[in-house]
Amino acid sequence: MITNQFILFLNLGGGEVVMIVLVILLLFGGKGIPTIAKTLGKGIREFKDATDGIKKDIRDSTSGITDQITEHIQEVKKEVEKD
Repeated sequence: MITNQFILFLNLGGGEVVMIVLVILLLFGGKGIPTIAKTLGKGIREFKDATDGIKKDIRDSTSGITDQITEHIQEVKKEVEKD
């Protein structure tokens, strides 16, 4: 799925993708491609883990703010209901 989105992002057609694959085969050979794919996969995994960590840090740091806002909303609701 990510690959399809990436290809659409670059606006590549089928012919361009085939040419890229052929150039990669010519440059690295059949034996080098699994190594390249493994390295690329590890890089993508590390990037995803890093972004997940950043998202978690942001969520954790804003959870206190969210709780405070919820408390204030509850207080305002109580005040409105009193009147």
